[in-house]
Amino acid sequence: MINKLPRWIFWGGAVLAFSAGCVNTAALMGFTRLSVSHVTGNVSLFAAALAHFDVSSILFIGAALLSFLAGAILSGFVIGQRSLKLGRSYGRALYIEAALLLISYLLYQQHDYLGQLAAAMACGLQNAMVATYSGAVIRTTHLTGLTSDMGAAIGNWLAGRSISKPTLGFQAIIWYCFCGGGVVGAFLYARVGYGAFFVPITIVLLAAFIYNSASEHLPEMRKPKQ
Repeated sequence: MINKLPRWIFWGGAVLAFSAGCVNTAALMGFTRLSVSHVTGNVSLFAAALAHFDVSSILFIGAALLSFLAGAILSGFVIGQRSLKLGRSYGRALYIEAALLLISYLLYQQHDYLGQLAAAMACGLQNAMVATYSGAVIRTTHLTGLTSDMGAAIGNWLAGRSISKPTLGFQAIIWYCFCGGGVVGAFLYARVGYGAFFVPITIVLLAAFIYNSASEHLPEMRKPKQ
């Protein structure tokens, strides 16, 4: 359980959740009508496509699922261990994510379905990058598990059992930030189309720059010796 949350994790999780919410809503409102930030619903659509022998949907949705997985694999390759720790290559992973989002925007502008795959890969990378801290699972691109964890914590609290209030508070922040990002993504997509992607691209680039700058100037953020 989280007893005290470092600021870099708090702000990082919040802004990345906002970014993912914006990306996912813009993707859903676009011509593909398919989520990029989570897998469960897409697996259900994939199963339905299999049941109806819809070959085009099977191939496209299957490719989107594999792209999310590929992003998570890339995150593991770049960063390494799953637990959050200062000094790891988060900045490099964030720059890669920003590049994937930019590629996605350019492809979406051409109505190229490969844009969906680039966006899904970016989300898979981000979701795997922010994994665990002090035993608490942290996810920033979807809310199913997080909502379940929040509900269980609230139930324990109502029953008079002790809970980690910092953990619950952080989960609530992630929830609201993802939702807020979705609102902004929908608002911007209705006005500038896929130009809405420049909000998450900017957020991710700034997060990478700030993290790298801080890790260069603060001894406690420098990469630990192997």
